[in-house]
Amino acid sequence: MDPKLLSGTVDMLILQVVLPEATYGYHITQEVLKRSQGYFQLKEGSLYPALHRLERELFLESYWEQADSGRRRKYYKITASGKKTLEEKRAEWTEFSTGVNGILGVPVHGMA
Repeated sequence: MDPKLLSGTVDMLILQVVLPEATYGYHITQEVLKRSQGYFQLKEGSLYPALHRLERELFLESYWEQADSGRRRKYYKITASGKKTLEEKRAEWTEFSTGVNGILGVPVHGMA
């Protein structure tokens, strides 16, 4: 897969995974891997810069929590601004993928 295709969607994927509940970096990578059926593998080199950027942009908040193992984990929680941004990114993605699929001749679900 072309890394440039993924770079434009990493923020959306992270925000979607964090939407239902706060979670930590490793769990985010595992959820993305699982939900994409192994297609997307977020590496530390792209995950943590994205998390820090989303935090700077106030789309995520973070806090530290003690894990059962005794180690501290940094948890990320989506903000109201992050939820709004996720909605916008999802709408953009839907429009973009519909347009690309139309050019490629891929049938649109729900339409004959």
